Amino acid sequence: MMIQAVLSNPSHPEYGVATIPFPIPHDQYAHCMELLGALEIGDAVKADCKVTKIDSFYTVLKRTETLTVNVEELNYLAKRLDSFDTGEAAQFQAMAHKLELFELKDLMNLHGGSASVDELNTLDGKKIARQLIESGSGTITPYGVVYDNGMKLEQIYDGRFFPCYYYEPNAITIAVTAKSEPEDTEHITWLFLPMVQEEIDRALLRGGITDPSEIRLSLEDSWLPHEVFDLLNMDHVDISELNALVQALDEFSDMSIRKYAAAAVMARPHTTEQAKHLAENLDLFDFAPSASTPEDYGKYMIRQSGHFDYDENLDAFYDYEKYGTERMNEEDGMFTDRGYIAYKGYISMEEVMNGSQSSHMEMGGMM
Repeated sequence: MMIQAVLSNPSHPEYGVATIPFPIPHDQYAHCMELLGALEIGDAVKADCKVTKIDSFYTVLKRTETLTVNVEELNYLAKRLDSFDTGEAAQFQAMAHKLELFELKDLMNLHGGSASVDELNTLDGKKIARQLIESGSGTITPYGVVYDNGMKLEQIYDGRFFPCYYYEPNAITIAVTAKSEPEDTEHITWLFLPMVQEEIDRALLRGGITDPSEIRLSLEDSWLPHEVFDLLNMDHVDISELNALVQALDEFSDMSIRKYAAAAVMARPHTTEQAKHLAENLDLFDFAPSASTPEDYGKYMIRQSGHFDYDENLDAFYDYEKYGTERMNEEDGMFTDRGYIAYKGYISMEEVMNGSQSSHMEMGGMM
């Protein structure tokens, strides 16, 4: 926990207070919003939360006490601060003190400049340090001495749209914009899936997006298999269904992800709902990872699948290619870049992806 804030309703202090941890953990997000809602505060856009008390390593934030803030801005600031190392934390606090910054928007825009690797390699740190000291331009703060290097604060936050920031590992990153905006608009709502639904709803609300048919989605980053997302038409993807798919895949092992990618090449889901049903029925497929020939498939089956008592002393007598070919002729399978995949269910794959259920499916498989 980076920050613990005691928040209240500035118009109705008699309602009591809510103590909220920041950054708000995903599994506590809905509950925290309920606590604030009970006090009639916690709007996604408005600044309606009075900071009654704040506890944090960042003692400079004490100056926000008695201010009225927006809960989402405080949450975003906490995420940024949580990533700072000791030096960056001291620099942030010292500059906030020197510039007498109080408002969250100003604190969010407080960040240092950057230099290229070549510039850093040629930098004479001792010389510059002497020049700064001799200039007498240093400002003493409770967090150290700050020297003005002439750089001006850059406005990275406009008061509505948070800049893209990777606070923690996520499966996919989606840029959401309104179709009424030009495609190169800077008014972007960033979603880092998987998220709880309330986080998604409030993020879209901040972006002024209320009609799902009027949004434009762009897949910016993903560690999930491209075989799936290459088949999906992002112009017709429902965010809630996409989030449900990502939540399902987020629990998969690396090997299960490889198997799922191969199954997607065979089944070719075209909607997020189909892709989710495919993930939920992955046990209807057999998978031989990295197999690209009948011989590879035969080797995997005999050596690794667990269906046979393999004896390495008899390896020269196994006809892997013949066995692999015979199996392939008896089943519905294919080679993919991920390996060999075979469907073993008793109903069609189309029925599987449409959510049909059958008590006659053959469960199990090699994975």
